[in-house]
Amino acid sequence: MTIKEQPKPPRFRLIANILLSVSGLFLLLNLFLPSLFTSGPAGVPYSLFIHQVQEGEVSRVSVGQNQIRYQLKTENAEPGAVFVTTPIFDLELPKLLESKGVEFAAAPPPKNTWFTTLLGWVIPPLIFIGIWQFFISRGGGGQQGVLSIGKSKAKVYVEGDSAKITFTDVAGVEEAKTELVEIVDFLKTPARFTQIGARIPKGVLLVGPPGTGKTLLAKAVAGEAGVPFFSISGSEFVELFVGVGSSRVRDLFEQAKKQAPCIVFIDELDAIGKSRSSNGFYGGNDEREQTLNQLLTEMDGFAAGDATVIVLAATNRPESLDPALLRPGRFDRQVLVDRPDLSGREAILKIHAQKVKLGDDVNLKAIATRTPGFAGADLANLVNEAALLAARNQRQTVAQEDFAEAIERVVAGLEKKSRVLNDTEKKIVAYHEVGHAMVGALIPGSGRVEKISIIPRGMAALGYTLQLPTEDRFLMNEEELRGQIATLLGGRSAEEIVFGSITTGASNDLQRATDLAERMVTTYGMSKVLGPLAYQQGQQAMFLGNGAPNPRRLVSEDTAKAIDSEVKEIVETAHEQALEILKQNRDLLEAIATQLLETEVIEGEKLNSLLSQVQPIAKETAGSVAS
Repeated sequence: MTIKEQPKPPRFRLIANILLSVSGLFLLLNLFLPSLFTSGPAGVPYSLFIHQVQEGEVSRVSVGQNQIRYQLKTENAEPGAVFVTTPIFDLELPKLLESKGVEFAAAPPPKNTWFTTLLGWVIPPLIFIGIWQFFISRGGGGQQGVLSIGKSKAKVYVEGDSAKITFTDVAGVEEAKTELVEIVDFLKTPARFTQIGARIPKGVLLVGPPGTGKTLLAKAVAGEAGVPFFSISGSEFVELFVGVGSSRVRDLFEQAKKQAPCIVFIDELDAIGKSRSSNGFYGGNDEREQTLNQLLTEMDGFAAGDATVIVLAATNRPESLDPALLRPGRFDRQVLVDRPDLSGREAILKIHAQKVKLGDDVNLKAIATRTPGFAGADLANLVNEAALLAARNQRQTVAQEDFAEAIERVVAGLEKKSRVLNDTEKKIVAYHEVGHAMVGALIPGSGRVEKISIIPRGMAALGYTLQLPTEDRFLMNEEELRGQIATLLGGRSAEEIVFGSITTGASNDLQRATDLAERMVTTYGMSKVLGPLAYQQGQQAMFLGNGAPNPRRLVSEDTAKAIDSEVKEIVETAHEQALEILKQNRDLLEAIATQLLETEVIEGEKLNSLLSQVQPIAKETAGSVAS
């Protein structure tokens, strides 16, 4: 797809440039030509002039507004010589001249020539034109100028580029592509649908987390259909001036109807489509609301006649959109563009890996397995980061170890080699991370521990345990969630057993464990005391992830105490479980921590062989812990 050429600047800008140049030339001539071709009289200080008057040397004086011209007597100067001095406000000068018998008079005001009169009429309008042209040029001219502030800012992509984007360039969202193939078929062969009375959706809303490829999918639809593609962001409709947004919406759809069949793509629809009752009341007359009203009107009326215009829009906040946008007849269909699964991540990696030189040892499936939760943009960034690492290490191809290091950079941050821990802190971090790994090795349903490191990374991580899932999981039972909490508390439990005290290093672990336990009670209904009820105001955002903060609970005081009690019981039980596992494997804890202090990093087969020696707690002990 190629961007359509913008229209040329209006002709009046060229005329304004010519007039402005002519006026500047006139002004320069008026200022400098008199001084170039006339030789003025010699100037003298005013004090010398007064002295010459007092000595009786001056014969004639002409007093003007800006200068005093005078002549001396023939015995004191050449005949006809004229001298000039700058006047000073002096009321005694006429008396002095009269007392000395000097002939003096006031100089007549200068006469306006045709040239100065012409400049007086021409210069002000030309200055106004120059200022107007300045604002036009600041606005970008043409479609972006002051005179076209209400015009649409949409970029128009048209057919003709061999490198256009198609569905083969999009991977990991097969269900979404299947939905959009129907749109492509309608744009290519609309008669097949209309002859049996079928009506294609007017609007398709692409919903999903950031970076999952919503914009790329919209471009692929336009590339497959071979129709013009109007692309604009929701924020580009809104300006400081009231009414500009609605004017741009009208202009956008007018252009689209002229090039029908075509596709209009509005990115970040929530910028203008936010619910009109979001402020707690209906009504209002702000710019955003006017823009939304105009969009609603256009989506109702633009399909009349033979103009085939399909609106695609993308947002990651569908819950904030106005209900009028989502009703049938406007955005009839919502297409979920979610994060890819294992096979989808592998397909995305294959597409992006075509742009770099891969080594023989690269296993894209293994990389896809180690990147759960990565979106398409994350995977593209991962491939680029691995290529940068390979180039930094003077390699000709990208190796598997470059991808492994890139994953750790994305997940945990950069290595902070300049952050040097003292021996005591290094020992605490080592036991802390080994505690996480040993407890996690026994938890059912959790990921496999791939790496333990005590090299500081990122903003605050003094060490980390990399635990990756062996398969994509979508459901978890109560036992697995309790096991995750025990794994989070494994580091703190190791500090208690070895050092008899705790440090501030477990603050993030405690926060995550508490949040998970609270969701078990208030959201998942995993409490025998409170029962299968949801104690949560409203619903969480659909795509904000598990780390989104819970809204404030609207519950009674007794229920709030029961929730706190249940959350505390879950966390304390998991804490006791982690303590029992580490106490039963105390010797192995010491052995792995000692080896970690020597090498700073343990991974691969060596780590697997060590963690395979972790012994589970006895059944009677486990029963007492659960009770």
